[in-house]
Amino acid sequence: MNAYVARPADGKEHPGLLVFQEAFGVNAHIRDVTERCARAGLVAIAPELYHRTATGFEAKYTDFPSTVPHMKAMTVEGLTRDIRAAYEWLQGDPQVRKETIASIGFCMGGRASFLANATVPLQAAISFYGGGIAPALLPQVANLHAPMLFFWGGRDKHIGAEQIRAVVDECKRLGKPYVNVEISDADHGFFCDARASYHPEAARLAWGICESFLHFHVHRPELRTRVR
Repeated sequence: MNAYVARPADGKEHPGLLVFQEAFGVNAHIRDVTERCARAGLVAIAPELYHRTATGFEAKYTDFPSTVPHMKAMTVEGLTRDIRAAYEWLQGDPQVRKETIASIGFCMGGRASFLANATVPLQAAISFYGGGIAPALLPQVANLHAPMLFFWGGRDKHIGAEQIRAVVDECKRLGKPYVNVEISDADHGFFCDARASYHPEAARLAWGICESFLHFHVHRPELRTRVR
């Protein structure tokens, strides 16, 4: 499995971050996010989740049909193996602080980030408009290792309110720590500046929340201990 890796330039130890792609591949946007995360002080890896069917796959945002065969070929079992492989790569990297690894993902990758939190011992996980968590992956809520940060767009017609409610209610029922953010005037894909649905104000707001969330749970985990 190929992956795109970006790291802070100082050569020092930093937390690790799994970055999970949208349906359109590890494209320019996902590479840009990975680089942005490196500038924020994280060793970031974006694995190619379509490696079984199309190594190096990238699709235009106007060509969703080309992504469908690769999405349909994915399985939870295969994705779980990919998550473990990327996590173990971070664990083996000398620049990664092994006890502080988190994940972030977008769309299809938002679902993968949720699954990663249930699969490996992360310290935090972020899911942007992760469709398909409910109902199929709801049993995985019981296995979440770390706090979840969810982002949703209020105008997103791909993910119904009942799906969001099911995910949040299950986290609440099982006492799993989470932050749930719905931006009312944002659509699906609002964080991506290459999509027609890009919402710059929502994207800036969401990134600021991401930085605070990662600072609290990953960069400065001792703060968490003090609060508790």
